[in-house]
Amino acid sequence: MGKVYDGIMGFVVGDALGVPVEFQIRDSFEITDMIGGGSHKQPAGTWSDDSSMTLATVKSIEEIGYVRLHDLMNKFVEWIENQEFTPNGEVFDVGQTTFNSIVNYIKGTSLQNCGGRKLSDNGNGALMRMLPIALYIHTKKNVQDKISIVLNAASITHNHIISHIACVIYSLMADNILKGMYSFQALSNAVHVARIFFENIPEWKEYENIINVPLRSRNEIKSSGYVVDTLEASIWCITNTDSYKSCVLKAANLGGDTDTICAVSGGIAGLIYGLGEKNGIPKEWIEIIARKEWIKNICNKMEERIKIN
Repeated sequence: MGKVYDGIMGFVVGDALGVPVEFQIRDSFEITDMIGGGSHKQPAGTWSDDSSMTLATVKSIEEIGYVRLHDLMNKFVEWIENQEFTPNGEVFDVGQTTFNSIVNYIKGTSLQNCGGRKLSDNGNGALMRMLPIALYIHTKKNVQDKISIVLNAASITHNHIISHIACVIYSLMADNILKGMYSFQALSNAVHVARIFFENIPEWKEYENIINVPLRSRNEIKSSGYVVDTLEASIWCITNTDSYKSCVLKAANLGGDTDTICAVSGGIAGLIYGLGEKNGIPKEWIEIIARKEWIKNICNKMEERIKIN
């Protein structure tokens, strides 16, 4: 097993943990373990659209060896139309901006014009599928190249700068974790680099104080599907815990858009803690995950293809 599997399985497990309590009000419930039922009435270990798009991205990179936007979108079409990349042959819980962009592509819209460009198109649908892109850019040396790859990958569904900045910060943070930085250092460096590229545009104001997120109280953390809220909630969970399990449980119990916040948090927590007995992804949770052997297989193939070190 390698870092691709650690991160992606961390992401999928987090997603499955959050699915049953998605949309529920904070402190109206308590999650302590992997369960089924709940909001979507799915069996325990069922992952959502977050993992479907993420695994489609893994599969694309595994097959081609780099990020090819048309292939990514073709795989998203396979997901929507043919239920590929789903846990149980069913597509559920698709974001509207994501769905619209895929429909645009099916209708023949150019790839550059498929993604949503309105302020209201800043849900977390691009951020939720960014981890494989982050793993891929780790193989690149030039920061401009890294950022360009992230921006292009995000834009095919979410083509607004607020979403783009979130994807850049998250991807660079994951990249920094792979370089051996601890979580706050990884965040600080990612924000520093993003600021160099984006501070002169008005939308940067949404991220001016993101470096202080780890210091906020739980009551100050929003857990909505707005991309800035999702990123901040995930950063807060990652930087205020010391194990994979405590990270994703903290995320699940925030309520709101729990599947995505758990997944985005869990992806980086998986990179940090891996599969270790003490602090890593619990083996008993992995055992419950739908299609776990297939996930392992495509992750190992992506690892071999891009050679993360």
